[in-house]
Amino acid sequence: MSDVQQRAERLDRSKFFGVPIAGFERAGRQQFIFLLLAGLQPQSKLLDLGCGVLRAGYWLIHFLDPHCYYGIEPQIERLQTGRTLILEPDIERARHPRFDSNANFDSSVFGEKFDFFLAYSIWTHASKPQIEIMLDNFLRDSKPSAVFLTSILPAVWPGHDYRGTTWFGTSHQSNVAGCIRHRLSWIDTECRRRGLYVLRLGRERDGQVWLQISRERRSALLFRTIWAEPRLVRVARRLIASRSAT
Repeated sequence: MSDVQQRAERLDRSKFFGVPIAGFERAGRQQFIFLLLAGLQPQSKLLDLGCGVLRAGYWLIHFLDPHCYYGIEPQIERLQTGRTLILEPDIERARHPRFDSNANFDSSVFGEKFDFFLAYSIWTHASKPQIEIMLDNFLRDSKPSAVFLTSILPAVWPGHDYRGTTWFGTSHQSNVAGCIRHRLSWIDTECRRRGLYVLRLGRERDGQVWLQISRERRSALLFRTIWAEPRLVRVARRLIASRSAT
């Protein structure tokens, strides 16, 4: 068992931290690998929306140059858990990640232009107005060549399409768990209205569909390679090790 997974196993299991403890390390590492496939570089500036206990943030902070990782997490206890129990103190001091806990996912608080937005399993809880805000923030606070990677649970039947206007699931205001679905056609329409292109990259085992959103047309990633674990894991570990040693 890896060090990261061991730390996750030691978390208080009487609390729900927004993600399963089982497979904690693997799931975070997969997001990191996916971002590498999308072109992530050490000098890229990345915003992790709903960064939680730093399941993906752990890998990203190790890899990125200092002052390049930014995270927003409204649930302050989750963020503090990630910073104190998952991420090593010396890595935080060396990499200087920045965090904010605003509940509106307002990326302007950092005063930066980002190369990547990441929102894994955030749109499976966010309402349509909240998704629109995130798309508008992406246009305002990202570079022209930026990429937004996100995931949704597609609504196949009209009755499954979430029509509420508030967050659904655990949060800084609620302990009630749950997920919601959105129509892919609605996502396509909202992106087109903003001059954005959407690529459907593939479906995870839990049914979530990865989307790549950008201002420019891009070729689809080889999504299936994210599951080709042995070779990609070796590459990811070498990259992390080389970055941590500098």
